[in-house]
Amino acid sequence: VKRMYIIDKNAENEIIIKKSRFITKLYYIEDVNNVNDIINELKKEYKKCTHICYSYIIGPNAKAVDDGEPSGTAGKPILNVLQKKDMTNVLCVVIRYFGGIKLGAGGLVRAYTKSASEVIKLVNLIEK
Repeated sequence: VKRMYIIDKNAENEIIIKKSRFITKLYYIEDVNNVNDIINELKKEYKKCTHICYSYIIGPNAKAVDDGEPSGTAGKPILNVLQKKDMTNVLCVVIRYFGGIKLGAGGLVRAYTKSASEVIKLVNLIEK
């Protein structure tokens, strides 16, 4: 049986890469319906952002959303970080404000991977 881990609290982090702001939020969630509520709230709160990319894992259910970034460059890298840490009941959202400099596919993958990795350092992982 694979060990799965949950976070002990919600967390938030921000990094800037080539003038683009990446605000990352990590949430404990138990229901996929909560995801839509959170995303809708963030869309209201961050009206002027360029993208709200996210990934979640709840038990066997996992989803990655690129929200307009090139396919596979945002949601999937976030999901990969969560999966490597064997996390569950977790939603990781990265809110991006485009800074005028294109990062390219590789740059985006690195930026979203770093965003997710950094925010996870702010929480404790507890065995579920």
